[in-house]
Amino acid sequence: MRRITALIILALVAATAFGGCGGDGDDGGGSSTVERTRVQVVEGLGGKNGFHPTAIYDRLSPGVVTVTSLFGKQTLRQILGGEGSAGQGSGFVLNGDGYIATNAHVVTDGTGDKVTEAREVFVQFEDGNQVKGEIVGYDPNADVGVVKVDPKGLELVPLSFARTRDVRVGEPVAAIGSPFGEQGSLSIGVVSAKNRTIEALTDFSISDAIQTDAAINRGNSGGPLLDSHGRVIGINSQIRSSGGGSVGVGFAVSGDIVRRSIRQIRTSGKASYAYIGISSQRLYPQLARKLGVPVDQGALVAEVVKNGPAAKAGIKGGGKEVRFQATLVRTGGDVVTKVNGHAVTRDNDFGELITRFQPGDRIALELYRGDERRTTTVTLGERPDRVPKS
Repeated sequence: MRRITALIILALVAATAFGGCGGDGDDGGGSSTVERTRVQVVEGLGGKNGFHPTAIYDRLSPGVVTVTSLFGKQTLRQILGGEGSAGQGSGFVLNGDGYIATNAHVVTDGTGDKVTEAREVFVQFEDGNQVKGEIVGYDPNADVGVVKVDPKGLELVPLSFARTRDVRVGEPVAAIGSPFGEQGSLSIGVVSAKNRTIEALTDFSISDAIQTDAAINRGNSGGPLLDSHGRVIGINSQIRSSGGGSVGVGFAVSGDIVRRSIRQIRTSGKASYAYIGISSQRLYPQLARKLGVPVDQGALVAEVVKNGPAAKAGIKGGGKEVRFQATLVRTGGDVVTKVNGHAVTRDNDFGELITRFQPGDRIALELYRGDERRTTTVTLGERPDRVPKS
């Protein structure tokens, strides 16, 4: 899988990303005119009346922005002169207070415990206004970042979120962003799949991602994926491509995960995740028969991290590896079938259910050890940047 890399030479997009801006990071100004924020509320797009990309674009594109991040020691003047580089991506307005959502990888560089944030961030609106932004925080585990701008003098169009559980495969979607620095670009498609797993900026992965065939390219990172009502169902984040361009396989971090991340970032500047210390494989009927397991679905525990929460609770990992249907499977481990009463059935159910909790929470796992059904209580820890060794 190939993450959308946001880095481009700023000189190539200077006319778009910095049109009308002069000086080294100055926001302009000097006028004594009282500046006011105008906030537009958008309602009633699409829905039962069908999918209207033109209406969605006309009403919501003013709420989608271009985010340009400066790294290194170069000044803005040097960047404009082609002597440096910058990260460029997209974002969208969250509210009238000037909060902007984007991808973490648009405003940071590196991965894991090596993630560093940009030195400066600029936000450009559809009407040409460009202002300096402040990084409120970022979540490398969900690839979500939050930037704040001073709302004075701006006309803000906040976008609202849909619930991921209401999203259906096959429904039409629209993506708005700045691919290759081309601000305010619209592409349309459908939801190709749900519950995909994509890479994070840590050793862990992002579950419940939405796959779409709407064209997603470099620079779309951080922009919204919208349903027929014009609601955000995800943040466009990655593509899968052999050549680096769009081939109709794009991925968005789901809106539910984004909202959770944003809430934590706005509260504390970062997001924390529960951690159980288990690696698992999906159990399905044919594999269950092969292993002689009395249940057809669940999470087959492959490894348990030493001294992790699961290990302290006595959960057992697998031992000998066997090959089944071209896959190596560790046998003999516990099979987790429920987390606090919620059944584990799909590929990423177990990990997704754990992310619903906070570090320190106590959860009940229903599991099978051989033919014996058990209930085990686990006190969750906090997810580290790197996956510890088992």
